[in-house]
Amino acid sequence: MSKNEEFLKVEKDKYSKIYVDITYAIDNISPFLDQSALKNRKYVSKIHVLKKYIEFIDAAMLETNKSGFLGMFKNDKSVDLIKDYRDDNLDSLNQLEKCSKCQCLNCTANCEFDSCLGCKDNSKIVSCDHKKINVTKHDNFTLNLNNNRTGDDDRYIVLSTLQNVEVDNKYIIIQNVITKEKFILHYYPGISEDTYGEITDPEEFDFIVSTFQSIEES
Repeated sequence: MSKNEEFLKVEKDKYSKIYVDITYAIDNISPFLDQSALKNRKYVSKIHVLKKYIEFIDAAMLETNKSGFLGMFKNDKSVDLIKDYRDDNLDSLNQLEKCSKCQCLNCTANCEFDSCLGCKDNSKIVSCDHKKINVTKHDNFTLNLNNNRTGDDDRYIVLSTLQNVEVDNKYIIIQNVITKEKFILHYYPGISEDTYGEITDPEEFDFIVSTFQSIEES
């Protein structure tokens, strides 16, 4: 198997499964959701990108059955075009992969959470009780925050964000890249800038800690 053939097979296997999972979910939830709610799902608005990508892969795989130099040349050119398309749409393809594993994928609940409207790129909801709290995990979500003790900016990895709709609060759990120290803060997403605040209620703090720990241990 040539490198191009191997590339096409790997991409086909990976993204065909994602496409099947998402289209199956759309078919399942469509009868139970308003069209406006359905269109707000990220995977519904982006699925055409994945469909086109798979069509390109299928067309290129047909070229591999052609013999001779001309067939090899066409196959190389097709793979180059596929890689260009993938690179141009990588954010959407990565998000669709996250969507295929998100708790929202097959959900038909009357949602009070931000859901897809509040979802950052390369994120997915990993836990949701449909009533009070949900938990989102992120890839490559980092922050530079000022350290009050040193006056310097420290870099943090965002481990998770949580939303509690009962009290209309959001939370963020971050970890210092150098010291590995973790912090839990109120989280106020903004249009141009996010802000953060200290959690002063011990019961509220303990609830967020226990919720996060239950996800980490599961």
